[in-house]
Amino acid sequence: MSAAPKTFSVLPPTGSPGPLWLRGLARLPLPVLRAAGWLLGAALYGLAPKRRAVAVRNLALCFPHASAAQRRAWLWQTFRHFGQAFVDRVWLWHAPPEVVARRVRLEGAWQVLAAPGPVVVFAPHFVGLDAAWTRLTQAIAREWAGVYAPQVNERLDRWVWQGRHRFGQPKIMSRREGLRGLARALRAGAAIYLLPDMDFGAAQSVFVPFFGVAAATVTSLPRLAALAGAPVVAVVARLDRRGYRVWVGPPWAQYPSGDDEADARRMNAELEAWIAEAPGQYHWLHRRFKTRPPGQPPVY
Repeated sequence: MSAAPKTFSVLPPTGSPGPLWLRGLARLPLPVLRAAGWLLGAALYGLAPKRRAVAVRNLALCFPHASAAQRRAWLWQTFRHFGQAFVDRVWLWHAPPEVVARRVRLEGAWQVLAAPGPVVVFAPHFVGLDAAWTRLTQAIAREWAGVYAPQVNERLDRWVWQGRHRFGQPKIMSRREGLRGLARALRAGAAIYLLPDMDFGAAQSVFVPFFGVAAATVTSLPRLAALAGAPVVAVVARLDRRGYRVWVGPPWAQYPSGDDEADARRMNAELEAWIAEAPGQYHWLHRRFKTRPPGQPPVY
């Protein structure tokens, strides 16, 4: 991906409130938008059998002792919440700022992110990722940085790119830059929004348990924190009927420890506890176990 996606006439320049039709949709009551998201989730459930099979397999691997009925309920919740979070981007990125502030409530130690100096924000793949990013960049005036994965559809790519730039002037870089761009931002005192809880291959990964299953886990969280002497702060976003709750935890004590494998184990253990509170809000559509330890057969 280039420094920025191409500009399309359907969308205005970065930083503007968006075209009239999106601003109009953003003013619809939240229950109406959530109903639209429900329909989108139902459509994806029926039309994306490969993704559904991945989610079924993930849930079976991670929750082998749950009943089949319970795993089916979590499967449906995964698609429903995915669809609702996608539609919620309309009001997150185009509703008046006061609507965003009212619907996305910050909880916990979020004021710690306003302190000067670098910080690594551990943001797991819950459906509220965009809600948390939007609200944090709105509420906390500081340097922010994150990594952007380009979308296949160019119009969607432009919309997502602009939406994630709505508040402040964050530095959002292509995934191709790897850790180098994030490291530069950290050294400059930024808060980086890091999403390391997916399978990015064997390179720079260690195999540590995730719900008891060996998972290729990147060590970028402790490595970046150690590089800049930055604290690690977790952000967990929960979708609810009023919008979202965004919980910010206190800085992790004695982290990083200097042992990348031990630090990766801790990251996964912390994540497991948050997922257990709401399994249907995690991104089970990703092939989390696609990279297997040497000698182990594929699971998908």
